Formats: sequence, structure tokens, C-alpha cells
Amino acid sequence: MIEMKVAGIALDAVSRSPVILLRDTTDRRQLPIYISREQAGSIIGALEDQVSPRPLTHDLFVNLIEDWDMTLERVVIHALRDNTFYALLTLAKGETRRELDARPSDAIAIALRLDAPIWVMEEVVAEASMPVDRDADEAEKQAFQAFLANLSPSDFIQRGGRSSTSNDAFDS
Repeated sequence: MIEMKVAGIALDAVSRSPVILLRDTTDRRQLPIYISREQAGSIIGALEDQVSPRPLTHDLFVNLIEDWDMTLERVVIHALRDNTFYALLTLAKGETRRELDARPSDAIAIALRLDAPIWVMEEVVAEASMPVDRDADEAEKQAFQAFLANLSPSDFIQRGGRSSTSNDAFDS
């Protein structure tokens, strides 16, 4: 799993739909997730620490978690199927843990209010993320290719006090 932070909300240039942008902690990969305008408003409110005069849905859920002495341990965006992301909320009360299915936008809105970490499965990042810094990605790719080009079979022989042909089961 890869920990990600909310980098912001953007508008898709063509559809004018809001998109939440999650960015990994190295600022190398970014995961765009399309959300509704209402969800965008709720997430922006959480990012800006806005307080509503009456609890909105995400605020109500947070109040419920806090009043029942539970904690939101983490949010995990675990799948992408048919262009739909899937998330889980991991809630804990004492030693008891439960996972609840949630839309990523709801899970993120709640996580922001409770300062809970947001994680994304590697396969989701691999499938749906985009590079933030293409030059750094290209430099890393070239460095890895140079490393591979200079490898030889002897690089895999164990160095040190034991030979590569030694086998503990037959040494006695």
C-alpha cells in the first residue's frame, strides 16, 4: 500500500467535473478521482477547516465515531473496477476492528476531518495514477536501465565467508 495525501481539488477541463487529486508522499505519483460537486464542497470544507452551523453528513459520521469512542485508523482505496474506485474505512473501538465499504470521496472527506491516513493499493496506483514529475521518472528509468546493462551473473554470487555452492544441510 502507498500512503497518499490530498493534493487538492481540480476541475476536469472538458467535463468541468471536480476531481480530487491524491499524491504520494514522494510527490512522484498523483491519483485523480472524479467526484460530485457536493463531495468536492465537503472535502474543500474539511481542507479549509470550515465549520457548518449544522452537521453535514460527513460531520454527522465523524460525531458518531467520536461519541462512540471509536477511531478511524485508516482509509484504503483498494480497487478500481469499470472506472469506479472502491474504498474501505477501518474503524476501531478498543481491540475490535471493522471495515466499512465506502465511496472514496466519502472516505476521504471523513479521513480529512479525523486526520486519518489515506492508503491506496499498489495495483490501483499502477493502473490509474499519473506521474507528477515526468523528468524525474525518465531519469530514474534511465538509471535503472544503465544498472541492468552493467549486471553480470557474477554479481549474484554470494560474497563473504560462505561460498555460493555451500549448503548447510550437507555440511555435517
